[in-house]
Amino acid sequence: MSWLPVLAVAGLVTFATRASFIALLGRVDLPPVLGRALRFVPPAVLSAIIFPEVLLHDGAPDLHLRNVRLLAGVIAAVVAWRTRNVVLTIAVGMAALWTAQAVLGA
Repeated sequence: MSWLPVLAVAGLVTFATRASFIALLGRVDLPPVLGRALRFVPPAVLSAIIFPEVLLHDGAPDLHLRNVRLLAGVIAAVVAWRTRNVVLTIAVGMAALWTAQAVLGA
């Protein structure tokens, strides 16, 4: 069995799902409570992706000072809080991670 048809169908379903929300967004009025709730989706998804990577190591909490990801994450969070600049936050966070890895040998 070829994976190409499965991949094509999965891509089309994904595209149709996302395009439907974009196409309907201007035509359908959302209830105010739903609109307010949807504003919290991006931070919740981002937190669900980032926090396990920063705070866990092999499934266990890693809150030690030698946790280079935690150190870089704290530095990036401070930059994000002070500047509200996404590109600068990513650049400083990555530089902090690479520097901490080089210095601490992690």
